[in-house]
Amino acid sequence: MASHGVARVSGTNPAIRSEELRQKELEQIAAYNNLVDLVNFKVADRQYTVEVLDLTTRLLNENPEYYTIWNHRRRILLDLLLIPSSDDRPSTTLYRRGEELIHDDLQLTFALLRKFPKCYWIWNHRIWILQKGELSFNSASARKLWLGELQLVGKMLHLDSRNFHAWTYRRFVVAQLERMQASVTDTSLESVHSTQSLTESEFAYTTKMIKTNLSNFSAWHNRSKLIPMLLDERSADSAARRELLGDELALICTAINTDPFDQSIWFYHQFLMSTLSPKCASQNMIVRDLSNQDRQRYYAHEMEYIQDILEDETECKWIYEALLHCASCYLEIEGSTQAFTVLDMRGWLRELKRLDPLRRGRWDDLGRSLDIS
Repeated sequence: MASHGVARVSGTNPAIRSEELRQKELEQIAAYNNLVDLVNFKVADRQYTVEVLDLTTRLLNENPEYYTIWNHRRRILLDLLLIPSSDDRPSTTLYRRGEELIHDDLQLTFALLRKFPKCYWIWNHRIWILQKGELSFNSASARKLWLGELQLVGKMLHLDSRNFHAWTYRRFVVAQLERMQASVTDTSLESVHSTQSLTESEFAYTTKMIKTNLSNFSAWHNRSKLIPMLLDERSADSAARRELLGDELALICTAINTDPFDQSIWFYHQFLMSTLSPKCASQNMIVRDLSNQDRQRYYAHEMEYIQDILEDETECKWIYEALLHCASCYLEIEGSTQAFTVLDMRGWLRELKRLDPLRRGRWDDLGRSLDIS
């Protein structure tokens, strides 16, 4: 029989191969369990040594989700950070010991994050070790550590722009840099971030990430958190606040036109609408001097362009949900339906039930709350 140019390979009995794999797995499991027992025994015996630290490294490389071992590692590190190294020069002992241990753990967590970017325990440990590093180093060195983290998390988000762990970590790092900014004395560092706040640069970063990928919940969410701070830091007057709201509505309008089926876009649109409500907390309002007539105009305008999109996208449930949300906001301040009719609302609700039958109970509740069931 022709072999089509492929060399024949002598077959192996599948049963034999399966048994070999099974035995290999059993050996790996036994070795792993022995390592766990050894680490737990030595930690229970308070053997807080470099050798035991290395054992935890081996274990965490195999299973970074084992949070108890991270706790063991921190106990060992706390003890080691207080022990002088073998170097007899007292001016370098504690500093060098702490610097080496901290940099080793930063390298370990970085390597693990590349393989397991959504493991909570790795991110938690990295924060912990950086906080210890800040206590061990001088202010300039400590700030270099945090600046390095901003670069690192930028790389992580370049690989996966929607990794919410990385976005949360980025907000934390920015907060640390802002906290430390006032005490910076190194002019070379000051040139990197010359102002105390990073709000402007972070806001620009969300714009960049959104334009790269519209379907980025975390970028939209981060943007919503930055806007109140941005306006306060700019000491924005009413005109500036209205301009920013207009810019954000234009941005989200473009996004909706680009991909109306993207859930994250509609969530941000709902956030913008929520800031118009008189019930919105003052510190979260984008524009603080809106009259009810202003609000009506905003709601009516949004509903008008959303209905324009509906003409081409009749199977998009997010459009109907947004129309009903805007309608409910409009009714809160007007009490009548000048921009739409009750028949319109019932039609939108009917389409929602058709397109999203699994949430029919939710839509029934919405109909009752709007008195359109």
